Amino acid sequence: MGILTTLRALERATRPTDPELADVLERRWAELPDVARTPGQVLGRKAVGCEGTHGVFPKCNLKCTPCYHSRDANRVRVDGPHTLEQVRAQMALLRRLRGPRAHAQLIGGEVSLLQPDDHAAALEVMREHGREPMSFTHGDFDEEYLTALALGPDGRRRVNRLSFAAHFDKFMYGRRGIERPESEQALNLYRRRFADMFVRLRREHGVRFFLAHNMTVTPGNLDEVADVVRDCHSMGYGMFSFQPAAFLGDERRWKESYREATPDAVWAEIERGAGTPLDYRVFENGDVRCNRTAYGFYVGRRWYPVLDGGDRRDLAVRDAFFRYFGNTVFSGTPPAVLAVRLVRAVARHPAAVPLAVRWLGRTVRRVGVGRLLRNRLRVRPVTFVMHQFMDAEDVAPAWEMMQRGEQADDPRLRETQERLTACHYAMAHPEDGSLVPACVQHAVLDPAENAELRTLLPLVEVRTPKRAPADPPHPQ
Repeated sequence: MGILTTLRALERATRPTDPELADVLERRWAELPDVARTPGQVLGRKAVGCEGTHGVFPKCNLKCTPCYHSRDANRVRVDGPHTLEQVRAQMALLRRLRGPRAHAQLIGGEVSLLQPDDHAAALEVMREHGREPMSFTHGDFDEEYLTALALGPDGRRRVNRLSFAAHFDKFMYGRRGIERPESEQALNLYRRRFADMFVRLRREHGVRFFLAHNMTVTPGNLDEVADVVRDCHSMGYGMFSFQPAAFLGDERRWKESYREATPDAVWAEIERGAGTPLDYRVFENGDVRCNRTAYGFYVGRRWYPVLDGGDRRDLAVRDAFFRYFGNTVFSGTPPAVLAVRLVRAVARHPAAVPLAVRWLGRTVRRVGVGRLLRNRLRVRPVTFVMHQFMDAEDVAPAWEMMQRGEQADDPRLRETQERLTACHYAMAHPEDGSLVPACVQHAVLDPAENAELRTLLPLVEVRTPKRAPADPPHPQ
């Protein structure tokens, strides 16, 4: 009986399709506006989108321009029990409404202000609800913190894998050792130090990792984006994400004419850094007015796309991937289980094999056998992303109309409504059972939420008396 039970459980775990995921994807596709139902659309075909927490630890110990959190965010105490309570409730709602698997960010203010044990517990809660967690940080914490997060009080490994999104740009003030960076290049040492901590953690304790590099782009650092890509692509980051600044959050920190750094201008700089055009229509994550994504890999110093958008044969591979593997859960799956799922999926769809073999042959030819051999077959996957947040003055009225079931006549507000409907990034509100786009959270809901948190979790400051100035040295 025990063996039969185990075999049945193994059979269920390795099924190539998940009926619940299929239902969720079908609903997600039906929710998308027509403008987002494109051949390359990932939402509704392979994923429901990303998720993030809110109201869990809004405080941060750096000062950024701009900052997407409301002015009360830094007046809220970081509290482990509150964080765990909120994460548990939000993940439960996401699990119920968005299915068995998704990527979710543990995000608020600065995640390293949580005690390591509370941080680790929050990640475990997210995994229990089928979420693949990523911690969001400014990267200004010590190696001791990272080790305490990865290892329990007994010194034994308590996580097998960590994912972090680290935000670095020169308009973040207060970083230790470089209070006010003069350039993006001046931050490269800190970008490397952060990534190197994870390399040592893997070498010494076997903890695997994934790192994303985030950067806000304004007219003041637009011309440095390409250098960041060129200088940092081999540091260990698997994703480079750039966000053109928006008039969102704390208006006291709006310092520039942000909209001069247009999405096209930012993407052109990313392409200049990558040394090649980046086709963001092959795979689309929501509305391309919000998100642009290019999946690929480096061999040496050159970047290559996973699929060539100008090659119909590669686009046929994309379509087959959606058709044959769209309902297969990849994220958070042990490699052995995933391998069996893929074998079972291929057994159902044997046409996938020749498609994959021909794609591999084309890709090798594009890279060149010589280049592969010179680089000892080392391939480094690196994804380029751009996220374009919307201004609060557009989001607030558009969302208000959407709550009343009204479609805007004004073209600007209608575009905002379309982008909100196709949003790739959702946040959960267990108090009313709703999901909201991140732009709505920051533009509409954060101010009142953080004002309430300021009362619930007051920040108690203990001021020490000023020391008397030291006596001047006596003359010799």
